[in-house]
Amino acid sequence: MTKLECIVKAMDDKLASHITAIDMREASPIFDTFVLCSASNQRLMHAIKENVVDELAKNGFEVRGVEGLRDSKWILIDCGDIVCHIFESDERDNYGLEKLWGDMPTIDVEDMITK
Repeated sequence: MTKLECIVKAMDDKLASHITAIDMREASPIFDTFVLCSASNQRLMHAIKENVVDELAKNGFEVRGVEGLRDSKWILIDCGDIVCHIFESDERDNYGLEKLWGDMPTIDVEDMITK
């Protein structure tokens, strides 16, 4: 299982919605991929975050840091070459990362998501 598959499956397992992966290799020398998802509330955001961190550890992948732990509506997980963004639904719309990076290609994650 790749790191991206591990992250997407961990998000999906905790009922994250609108999981999107953006290929950032042309825009950043620091990371390769953004993975974004939405949650309906803060409790779900934290459950998704915990599951992503746990599954990465189980599969031997490093988590370098986590930001936005308190009353945040946006949690960021630094996984080295992949950066995960877990948003409360309204907050995701406010920041509009998909629009900001709209010229970057997306990565198809549909096969990684349980149907």
